[in-house]
Amino acid sequence: MENAIVKVENLSHKYTSQWAVRDINFEIRSQGVVGLLGSNGAGKSTTMNIICGVLKQTKGDVYINGINLKDNPVEAKKNIGFMPQKLPLHLDFTVEEYLTYCAELRMVEKAKIKSAVVEASERCGVAHFRERLLRNLSGGYQQRVGIAQAIVHNPKFVVLDEPTNGLDPNQIVEVRHLIKDISKERSVLLSTHILTEVQATCQEIKMIEEGQLVFSGTMEMFDNYIEPNTLVISLDTPPVEERLKEIEGIRSVEQLSPYKFRMGYDGDKYTAQRLAVMSVQQGWGLMELMIEKSNLDAVFARLSKKSK
Repeated sequence: MENAIVKVENLSHKYTSQWAVRDINFEIRSQGVVGLLGSNGAGKSTTMNIICGVLKQTKGDVYINGINLKDNPVEAKKNIGFMPQKLPLHLDFTVEEYLTYCAELRMVEKAKIKSAVVEASERCGVAHFRERLLRNLSGGYQQRVGIAQAIVHNPKFVVLDEPTNGLDPNQIVEVRHLIKDISKERSVLLSTHILTEVQATCQEIKMIEEGQLVFSGTMEMFDNYIEPNTLVISLDTPPVEERLKEIEGIRSVEQLSPYKFRMGYDGDKYTAQRLAVMSVQQGWGLMELMIEKSNLDAVFARLSKKSK
């Protein structure tokens, strides 16, 4: 079986006597964007810094493309690109000088450095600024250069820490598109505490709370973590609210408009079916019936409480 691009086994770390993370296990096997979620102080940054080789763990192992990061850090890090939250930019360098410097640090072969810099610059949309000083770029373009330095050596795995932090709405959309584009050829771990960022960009979620992994799965699984318990129905000729409340499995009815109702129900799929059948039989003129998904913030709150 093919190696996981990232494999984390029994990862634990403590600062003095306090455990920051305990027994974290997960794998990343495919291309695409994986969201690393967690509230402030949850252990997210510690986990990310260990995976990137910035911090040495107390216990456990991290494998990058099958290479143990602890035993062979240089070879493992050739497969890692990292953009920390505070960009490591040298503001008196031009874009080209800076990316050349980063390629040399990443041990790109001397003969391939120029083409690697050109490719990363073009991919991240900063090639036309190659001779401009970094200090004279806008925040959005500095962020693009930050992503370019993370992919200049063509790694299999890229970690981006809060990549849209401090950007305006237009810049956020541009950076999201860029992240999705670079994830077509590699795995991207996106660390954030902003749920809308995850929803817009990620296919999978890993969530850490109080130092432990409390969720690992697809975006769809995350959305549906809390059993949906409300229906929204639109009826052309609705009955009185009391009649709707009498239907088996319906717990509450809230009128949203003359034709639209939100109905609390018992979560049983047959309740929705019963409602649809009755609407037809009674001539209520069913126009729409949908199950409401859980609010992302509600899922986040529930998972946070689940942590041990």
